[in-house]
Amino acid sequence: IRFRLSVFMFLQYFIWGAWYVSMGPYLAVTLKFEGAQIGLAYGAFAWGAIISPFIVGLIADRYFASEKLLAVLGILGGIVMFLIPSCTTFGTFFPMLILYCALYVPTLALGNSLSLHHLANPKVDFPRVKMLSAVGWIAGLFGLGFIASAESPTQFYLAGAASIAFGLFSLSLPHTPPKKTGANVSLGEILGLDALALLKKPSFAIFILCMFLICIPLYFYFVNLGVYLTQLKWTSMLEKTSLAQVSDVIFFLLLPFFLRRFGYKVTIFMGILCWVARYFALGFSVDAAGAQTALIFTAILLHGACYDFLFIAGQLYVDEQCNERIRGAAQGFIAFILWGVG
Repeated sequence: IRFRLSVFMFLQYFIWGAWYVSMGPYLAVTLKFEGAQIGLAYGAFAWGAIISPFIVGLIADRYFASEKLLAVLGILGGIVMFLIPSCTTFGTFFPMLILYCALYVPTLALGNSLSLHHLANPKVDFPRVKMLSAVGWIAGLFGLGFIASAESPTQFYLAGAASIAFGLFSLSLPHTPPKKTGANVSLGEILGLDALALLKKPSFAIFILCMFLICIPLYFYFVNLGVYLTQLKWTSMLEKTSLAQVSDVIFFLLLPFFLRRFGYKVTIFMGILCWVARYFALGFSVDAAGAQTALIFTAILLHGACYDFLFIAGQLYVDEQCNERIRGAAQGFIAFILWGVG
């Protein structure tokens, strides 16, 4: 099971890595989109996250086994990805990207929920399985860098092919039937609103508030890093930014130790501090001609602590706070806050 889940995570993040970083240079250089349009295009992922809980709540938790829905979402997402290069105006590109993100983002919450359901010791096993997501992201970046430039529409064909492979592989995952079946299920429960009951716990409410606040500036990093490095005329930009995922692998391995030694509160706090340090490093790099490269590489290499200590630790914390019946809704809710509203 751990092996299959690891391959699943690899494919899931290969798709994301193949287009997400390089889309900025593609939109800026190839399609000549304006800065505000590029920002809105990256906001499509947020719209996907806002739509995601409704897909997970109305369909996954009620009618279909998770692995079958993952297969359908992966294959449909691949088809949409193949259509995106034909959309060369903002008016056609933006809606198509929203449609794709509405198909892809639910797989993040569904994949986490399915993994946490089947792993015997989630606090130890989940970071090890999730580590392959970093390897998948690296492979996506290097795969694109090997066959095309960041400004090429090839990125979407590569992601589309990987998405179809992801969908087909999902059928090999352990059977995970829907949890909310029967006549006594309320509409609120179907929509995942039962997860909101967790906010009655002050510690959980503070956790959600912190995650929400840290995700507001987070998009500036993801949207602009590729554009910034392209403007600085960095060569092999995709390969160099993949050092972030090398850091990711290291901190995935360290995460169980930090959680045992310091607990969720301190570990998540360290993750927030690393995000702050990352923003300041990039901010100062603009005017620091002599130390510019060192500051940018520092920001890139902080990724492991930023992502794992905050988001992966956060997903484990949410899983620990909820019961089996609302696990899918709780993971959908945190995706709604992190990648959507934030």
